[in-house]
Amino acid sequence: MPEMKQETPRPRIGVPYRTRKEEVNGERERYEGYLRAIESAGGEPVEISLGLSAAELSGKARELDGVVLPGSPADVNPARFHAARHAKTADADAAREKTDLLLLGHCFAEGKPVLAICYGIQILNVHLGGTLVQDIASEVETKIQHEWIGRERGTAEPIHRVAMETDSKIRKLNGKGDAEVNSSHHQAIREPGKSLRVTARATDGVIEAVEWTGDANWVVGVQWHPERMAREALTAALFGEMLRAARRGMVRA
Repeated sequence: MPEMKQETPRPRIGVPYRTRKEEVNGERERYEGYLRAIESAGGEPVEISLGLSAAELSGKARELDGVVLPGSPADVNPARFHAARHAKTADADAAREKTDLLLLGHCFAEGKPVLAICYGIQILNVHLGGTLVQDIASEVETKIQHEWIGRERGTAEPIHRVAMETDSKIRKLNGKGDAEVNSSHHQAIREPGKSLRVTARATDGVIEAVEWTGDANWVVGVQWHPERMAREALTAALFGEMLRAARRGMVRA
């Protein structure tokens, strides 16, 4: 009889809930977008509760091949980057922060890939010692609408152009030096954290993408929401490359 080919397992990609409140209340509409994007790229999304103990979360992390850090209506606690709280800064979600920081520590220690999106890029930056602009509208001179104002009333999501750095991962995935991306944030990276290279900016200078240069591990952060741009080639390329990095780690293991 012909030998049966063994099916290659799909990379298991952990996705923390956006907030503890949404998790408890069963609010999943926006969270589901990240899960669908991972599935479309050939991965197995793994839901990560924000209610796990440190020991439970560490055990869960060991079962993962990579992590996607999603957006959130919360903001990172400014005390984490030694800043006073701005009047426009939203309340922090301590459970989300604890979860993300433990997962980031694990991924950096074990060489597992990370795709950090919106809030995710911000806590990635803070984890590596960077700082944040707490409110773009009041701290940056710009004509770009970065924040999605009136989203609950059905207004269109803002779109703006970003320019990508030569020889960056995001530039290679995009296939050209600029792209139009959606925008739904009022905070952004101010000073990049250790070994983070800025790889894309909006025309007003706001940082839109970073990548890790500390070693060979694949860690990329984007300020926009690729999971809401499912039909764009850049979205497929971004999630696809993250999963390829996860598969390389599975082979090494």
